[in-house]
Amino acid sequence: MKVIIALNTAWNLVNFRAGLIRVLVAEGHEVVAVAPDDEYSPRLAELGCRFVALPMDNKGTHPGRDLLLFFRFLSLLRRERPHVYLGYTVKPNVYGSLAAHVLGIPVINNIAGLGAVFIRDSWLTRLVRLLYRIALSRSHHVFFQNGEDLSLFVEHGLVASEKVSRLPGSGVDLSTFAYAPLQPLGNRPFCFLLVARLLWDKGVGEYVEAARIVHRKYPTARFQLLGFLDVKNPTAVSSAEMSAWEDEGVVEYLGVAENVKPHLAASDCVVLPSYREGVPRSLLEAAAIGRPIVTTDAVGCRDAVEDGLNGLLCRVGDPDDLTEKLLRMLEMTPENRELMGRAGRKKMELEFDEKIVINRYLEVINKIL
Repeated sequence: MKVIIALNTAWNLVNFRAGLIRVLVAEGHEVVAVAPDDEYSPRLAELGCRFVALPMDNKGTHPGRDLLLFFRFLSLLRRERPHVYLGYTVKPNVYGSLAAHVLGIPVINNIAGLGAVFIRDSWLTRLVRLLYRIALSRSHHVFFQNGEDLSLFVEHGLVASEKVSRLPGSGVDLSTFAYAPLQPLGNRPFCFLLVARLLWDKGVGEYVEAARIVHRKYPTARFQLLGFLDVKNPTAVSSAEMSAWEDEGVVEYLGVAENVKPHLAASDCVVLPSYREGVPRSLLEAAAIGRPIVTTDAVGCRDAVEDGLNGLLCRVGDPDDLTEKLLRMLEMTPENRELMGRAGRKKMELEFDEKIVINRYLEVINKIL
């Protein structure tokens, strides 16, 4: 069988779908990975799949460019003739699915998170909802990464209830992200870490403001950020803003890392004050290696954390409440933080193992066959 997997970046394919690609290849299927070309594209061959570059204006809303993307998908799918099309992220889910429907190719969608456009009610939100309704109307199955997004789509009539099911996020590779005990504090400073694309909607501003307040009481506490800067997104944090914060001495920017595990292991607490998520992979990885978490009581984020068990939940967009939770974490005994970390690992083993996600895909694909 030939399977096409389409996303908005090759980076996304390598970091979030490698496990699924490997299993499909191991089962004898031909896998074609489709995304815009970037520096991660050559690494897809190492997974055993074939890469096809497809230009995509990921954040644009120009109707002419989006129509061109639809025809690009149509041409690609007509040429490749896959047995099934797997769509992820907004534009592959919308325009790739529409092209597949035209050609009678079965479609499986994955709604990983609704992003900034669903945080605010605007004409763009209404347009995206309309496009989703049309694109998902003939899909074979639609996976969601949290229950709230699933309910929203069903209640608004964007997809039929009999076609949907919930996945545990994108899952986490429990062998790669093996449990690692917290390092003793000794004389070193306490270290907080935020891992994400650095967007204002990820709560970066609240994180920086909370760092300023915590520093008044604990001036040696470290606040690190790891992730892409200056991404093509209207809510992106700029390099100039990050440099100003570093000059102020409030945060440390670690850049971008191929392997985030050493940074997670070196931290004492992982923080993500995001406004809305699918289910954040960074929190799943942090919990898997045994790090307590502070995140928002928001869609997707709360799926990864049971308040008081493996982390603490704070209010969305509230730096004061975030500060209070960070201070609670910092002032907690090492034994209690260790218990939180172990509880997080157990939660990942029971609910978020990547194998659960892969097996659900195989079940649906086998039903199509």
